[in-house]
Amino acid sequence: MPRITPLTFNADPVNFIRLRPDHETKSGIWNGYEEWLEQIWSDGARSGLRPVYMIIDGTHGAPFSECMERLRSRCRRENRVLIEIDSTDYLKPSADLLKQFHPYLTDNRAFGVVASDVTVEDYFRPNAQAAWLSDMEYQLQLYGYADNAEPHLPNSDQSAPIVVTFGPGAGFLSTAAESANVSLFCDLSRETQQNLHRQGMGSLGLGPCEDMIETYKQALFLEWPVWETYRKRRLYNFDYYIDMNNREQPVLVTVSMLQRLLASAARQPFRVKPFFAPGIWGGQYLKALCGLPRGWDNCAWGFEPVAPENTLLIGYRDFILELPFSLLLSAHPVAILGERNVRLFGDYFPIRFDYLDTIDGDHLSLQVHPEQTYIEQTFNETMTQQESYYIMEQKEGPQPFVALGFTEGTTGEELIQAVEAAHASGEPLKVDEYVNILDANKGDLFLIPPGAVHFLSKNNLVLEISSTTWWFTFKIYDHLRLDRDGRPRPINSDHARPNILEQFDTHYVHKHLVAVPKECRIQGASSEELLGEREDLLFQVKRLKLDGEWIDDTGGVFLMFNLVEGNRVRLTPLGNEAAAVEWGYAEAYIVPASVGGFRLESLGDLPCTLIRARVSPGWNIPLLPHHWNPVNADE
Repeated sequence: MPRITPLTFNADPVNFIRLRPDHETKSGIWNGYEEWLEQIWSDGARSGLRPVYMIIDGTHGAPFSECMERLRSRCRRENRVLIEIDSTDYLKPSADLLKQFHPYLTDNRAFGVVASDVTVEDYFRPNAQAAWLSDMEYQLQLYGYADNAEPHLPNSDQSAPIVVTFGPGAGFLSTAAESANVSLFCDLSRETQQNLHRQGMGSLGLGPCEDMIETYKQALFLEWPVWETYRKRRLYNFDYYIDMNNREQPVLVTVSMLQRLLASAARQPFRVKPFFAPGIWGGQYLKALCGLPRGWDNCAWGFEPVAPENTLLIGYRDFILELPFSLLLSAHPVAILGERNVRLFGDYFPIRFDYLDTIDGDHLSLQVHPEQTYIEQTFNETMTQQESYYIMEQKEGPQPFVALGFTEGTTGEELIQAVEAAHASGEPLKVDEYVNILDANKGDLFLIPPGAVHFLSKNNLVLEISSTTWWFTFKIYDHLRLDRDGRPRPINSDHARPNILEQFDTHYVHKHLVAVPKECRIQGASSEELLGEREDLLFQVKRLKLDGEWIDDTGGVFLMFNLVEGNRVRLTPLGNEAAAVEWGYAEAYIVPASVGGFRLESLGDLPCTLIRARVSPGWNIPLLPHHWNPVNADE
């Protein structure tokens, strides 16, 4: 295994925010259930004669039961009637939802159709809001209350009831949501939800999790598009936001305070919280480098960032708030992406960095990614998967390689038929007869446009610079192996066949897809090279060899940096030196468009090498997300 840097990889990067002190900053954020309860109690629960209405809405999987148990205990202590209404009681039955949503979920284990025209209302029974109102009024009447009646107290020592509607969609369900005494939104990251899926939690309303691949499909194509759009559109109508990723220690923040924190974060360099996942072909390098759990067999992927899946750790005073990265993007798209990129991508972050680790692991599958028209028409997805592989590390020994494009004269149909024959006979496919095997060396960049067949060999650590789509890998051949769950990995010949482009043959690959560095700028002992840029790739890749200092400017667009060689680097915004950040090997930072001028410095005795990515200046095709409304742009 190659040498691993002795510096500790920061797997929980906190982005510290400084705000001018005022009343809001002194009392706008709290830790723990007791502080949470005390705050909402003082806001709404001391009204006396009239019922108090609370809305506790939030993301599927949030620990609503913990919130309700705290409320029950407080109400018992203060002799207060608590009327509880669970939003999930008004959902349609699971069988009905599965039938209704089948056009989006399909019969395919891995792929569905993005449910861009589904709303939260579609999850609930017909007239759910009217049923909620009727149930609430009935409960109030049981305790001697009615909304239109004169307030009175059946018992002189008892205050009016507290009516709490809780669970996903509580704000939609409750017709009193707009006039609630206090309203909260309890949130979880996708990462936390996926951990809950591994413990058996299924997608909202669809039943328990039995197959992780199918459950992820349900979330990716249905639940997240619907419910994250609901959060985006309604969040700022709530009084409070609660980060509940730490079930034992939630963090409560007023929505107005949340807005201030997001506004500040959007104007300084930041790093998302990376997340990692094992896989059947995964290696051992990232597991050691990043201090991942010893119980893991391997680590296949490290995402930093893949915007919809990552979170942002915001540090303010003694508090750490974990927020979905998408919240920051939807709040301040222009400040982060820049005006030109917002016109192209709305509030969707279009580039991802992720690691593929096969060091002491195995080959990836032979695969292909869809063309733009196919992904739109087949999956209702707005952005296809465009990729590049930058070789960061390798294990000494037999030459690691990247397989890319067809050997001369090979057709896609010949490849598919040979794969089918291998599956039928159980004899491994001689891949090199059909696909080019290219020696890969540290520092090489391979460009992988849609339609190019490819795979990565064992004993590579690759930084993948790609468009922000990550599920649409059509496996053509997977070396006859089973997945970690003991089931065959899905082979997607039906989707692969119409997307294989035979133009990417040996001659084309060597001439156009194996990057040749071109020096483009020099400052002192430092230099910048253009590595990768194509008309069919939305990203541009440059490499900065940093020896000393480098002065640059965002130029009105966001930039991404990853330290691929060296120990440590510092980036200082010229207009806000207090927002300077430092990071180490294999870590990545995003520099928002709003930062403007900045200075980069290598720290320590050794020079550093960074990969710099941005949207290609030549890319002019809008790929706007379904939910995007340009009226929502912040600047």
